[in-house]
Amino acid sequence: MAKERPNDNPKSPAEVQDRIWELAEKIDICMFTTWDGEQQRSRPLSARVRRDEHAVHFLVDADGGKNAEIDRFPAVSCVWADNRNYKYVLISGEARVSNDREKIAALWTDFDKAWWEDATDPTIRLLTLTPDAGELWDSPGKAVALVKMAVAAVTGQAPHMGDNAKTPL
Repeated sequence: MAKERPNDNPKSPAEVQDRIWELAEKIDICMFTTWDGEQQRSRPLSARVRRDEHAVHFLVDADGGKNAEIDRFPAVSCVWADNRNYKYVLISGEARVSNDREKIAALWTDFDKAWWEDATDPTIRLLTLTPDAGELWDSPGKAVALVKMAVAAVTGQAPHMGDNAKTPL
């Protein structure tokens, strides 16, 4: 029988939203998941998190298989993981792929040179996720988590491992 767990959501909805946006931006690389009609497909992408635009942007290649998947099934999800500190974020919503050259140029960084020569490369596309929901797993860190698990093993009570909360975005 599962142990009764302590309240895993002491934050207000606004605090949860703030923390989701903050961690997504800080962690950067996410696993971007699409649906191809038969199975989910995930791939790592560098996220340009723009809360003020209520969007997460990605620069992608025009020939990427994910583009066709998004055209058919625009519901996607992204998961950011900071395994070292036990912090995880999920954002889901609708995605679209465009050829917005102005936005591509604005988002361009030197790191993008690993895939394209410069921001004017005609094969770059803008993938934009408009979030509708998010979830947060926010632990106080590995050392604290290990201590809490050890105490739980001795006392028989389920540990409070940090905040877990879902919220509309």
